[in-house]
Amino acid sequence: MEPLIITCAITGAETTRERQPNLPITPAEQARASKECQDAGCSIIHLHVREDDGRPSQRPERFEEAIRAIRSQAPRSIIQISTGGAIGESIENRAKPLDLKPEMASLNLGTMNFGDDVFFNHPKDIIGLATRMRDAGVMPELEVYEAGMLETAYRYAKQGILREPMHFQFVLGVPGGMSGEPENLFHMVHLLEKLSRSHGMKTPHWGVAGVGRYQLPLAVQAILLGGHVRVGFEDNIFYAKGEVAKSNAQLVERVVRLAKELGRPVATPEQAREILGLRQG
Repeated sequence: MEPLIITCAITGAETTRERQPNLPITPAEQARASKECQDAGCSIIHLHVREDDGRPSQRPERFEEAIRAIRSQAPRSIIQISTGGAIGESIENRAKPLDLKPEMASLNLGTMNFGDDVFFNHPKDIIGLATRMRDAGVMPELEVYEAGMLETAYRYAKQGILREPMHFQFVLGVPGGMSGEPENLFHMVHLLEKLSRSHGMKTPHWGVAGVGRYQLPLAVQAILLGGHVRVGFEDNIFYAKGEVAKSNAQLVERVVRLAKELGRPVATPEQAREILGLRQG
C-alpha cells in the first residue's frame, strides 16, 4: 500500500472552547497546533479560521494571517482551506479565501441536513467553486457525506468541471448524512471503484473523516483498505469515551502508532504531495 496521508482538521467551525478547552483559535495557536501535528506525522492541515473571540470567519485577511503563521512553524505542511465555512455562511464569503491560492481547498458536493441545520450547496455554487479552484490551480478535496454526492462528482467529471487527479474525503457520521458504520465505508469504496471503471478513469485517492465516536474505528478501517485518514477537533474532541483529548497532535500520534502496528508507512508532506499530484506550495 502507498504511504498513509494523515490530515488534521485542527479547529473547525462548530467546536467550542466550552466543550474542548484545548481548541486552537488564534493564528498563533493554530500555528503551534500545526507544528505539533506535523512533528507527529500529519501531512495536511485542514483549516477553518476564527476571530479572536472564537466566532467562525471566512475573512481572507484572517486566513492569510493564519496561513502565514502556520508556514512559519510548520513549513512542510500542506494547507487545505475550508470553503464550507460555518453553517449558514454565504457562498460569496465561502469563496473569498480561494484568492490566496492555497495548495488545496475543500469542495462540498451537495446540500444536506446537518444536525438541526441545513448545509446548503446549490449546484451552481458547487460548479462555481470548482471552476475557481481549477483556474487558480487549487486542488479540491471532494467532500462526500453520502453516496449520491459521489455520483454527482463523476457527473461533473464527465462534464469537465472536475479533472483528474481527484481526491475524495468521505465524511461519515454527521447526523443527516451516512453514519460511520463499517458497511458504509465499504459501500463508498466499492462505489468509487465502480464509478471509476464505468467512466474509464483511474480510481482516485480517498480518505475518511469519522465524526465523533466513528473517528477511531474508521481510521483503522481506512488504514487496512488503503485509504487515508483525517482526525482532529473539528470532527471529534475526545481521545476516549469521556476523556477530552489534550491536543490535535495526540489524535495524530495514535493513528501513526496504529499504522505502524498494521504495517502501513506514514507519508511525509513531501510524499503526500507526490501521491496527490500537488503543485508545491
